[in-house]
Amino acid sequence: MSLTLPQCYLADLPPEAQVTPALIRDAWLSVLRNREHYLVRRATSSILRDLESAAALWRAQDSPYRRLALDLGPAQTGFSAPILEEGLSQLFGSLTVAQLEAWVEQDLGHPSRLDAFCATGPERASHRRSKAVGPSALAHITAGNIPPAGVLNVVSGLLVRSAQFVKCAAGGSWVPRLFAHSLREINPHLGACLEIAEWPRERTDLTEALIADAECVTASGSDEAISALRSAVPVTKRFVAYGHRVSFAYIAADAMGPGQIETLAARAARDVCAWNQQGCLSPHVIYVQETGAEDFARHLAAALDAAEQTHPRGPLPDADAATIRSRRSFYEVRAAASRETRLWHSNPSTAWTVVYEANPQFQASCLNRFVYVKGVDALETALQGADRLRRHVSTVGLAASPAHASELAARLADWGVTRICPLGQMQDPPPLWRHDGRPALTDLVRWTDWEEEAPSHTHP
Repeated sequence: MSLTLPQCYLADLPPEAQVTPALIRDAWLSVLRNREHYLVRRATSSILRDLESAAALWRAQDSPYRRLALDLGPAQTGFSAPILEEGLSQLFGSLTVAQLEAWVEQDLGHPSRLDAFCATGPERASHRRSKAVGPSALAHITAGNIPPAGVLNVVSGLLVRSAQFVKCAAGGSWVPRLFAHSLREINPHLGACLEIAEWPRERTDLTEALIADAECVTASGSDEAISALRSAVPVTKRFVAYGHRVSFAYIAADAMGPGQIETLAARAARDVCAWNQQGCLSPHVIYVQETGAEDFARHLAAALDAAEQTHPRGPLPDADAATIRSRRSFYEVRAAASRETRLWHSNPSTAWTVVYEANPQFQASCLNRFVYVKGVDALETALQGADRLRRHVSTVGLAASPAHASELAARLADWGVTRICPLGQMQDPPPLWRHDGRPALTDLVRWTDWEEEAPSHTHP
């Protein structure tokens, strides 16, 4: 089944078409008008069903949206078709009514909180009911490095009933745009409350026009980009920012039982390969406790080599490939001079690289399946090695015995990690994951408390 996309969104316009501030203002007027007609009074349960139906279009193997994403996606996104297929299957497999309803209840305390005044136990005790209200105009400024982020932005905005404008990085609108079209197929009115566009960061005139009509702005990207946007958003508007984050993994000695090293290496390879390390949840470093680190690094190299046969990384821009070759050369020299450094890599390509070092200092990867393995005597040593990035660590992939895992998780939480997950699942957070330790829906809404008159307990 073929699919021809109609020109419904600014991102559908041909390359020669120019996005202007006037077009952005007109787009805001359109989605705000459609919100008033089609979205504000819709029940949460109805929105959830439509979202699940749109996700189902992507889960079906013969889906035209899925096929178009996989056929043209490598050229549009830079990810190979197998990488796209696995990542999109994980994303849309999680967008179910049950998961989305749990997200609303987790963040807002009640599944009907966006529909009407509701009360939980503490509210009932103080004779209050509360309602959450989303912003009328919600602008998303996305980093564009991996597709799921833009899709989940759209989902969160629909849940809080906002008219939305998603500004993607240049070249980053492909999957969000296709998702918007799938929403239009399920419910044209829902898709009409949404705009998708892309332009380069240098077009500050367009970004200013986007911000001007927004009530709330969300943004993800580098700390420098977030800082620039923060200064451009008036204090009268809500600004929800997600800046630079890195992640690492920790494998405890009690996880390295007989026959387990191959399994752990395969799980770690999955985390490294997912979205080619482009997401903030991808591991830069894998810390391995005690004496098994070098052996683990060797197995990880074999696992990455095997993954390249089934889920190839895909070609890189010349500058990125040159960076990998340069860094490899550095570690080749170091490995020749010391047994405390070892290097494994694909040959002759730059498809994957594993560096083993005894030094526990956290080392930022140049990404694209370039990963460090470091031996440590305990978790505390790993945390000391990563301490300069403490406020920038998002996720830790953990492998430990059940008895030991709770102790390690408590220490990681105290240190500042906002998400801990099993090794092999670092890039697979559920929709209700608290991004950077904050409830995403709560960040978007304002609350109205209704203090009701308390029942009288006086007697004549």
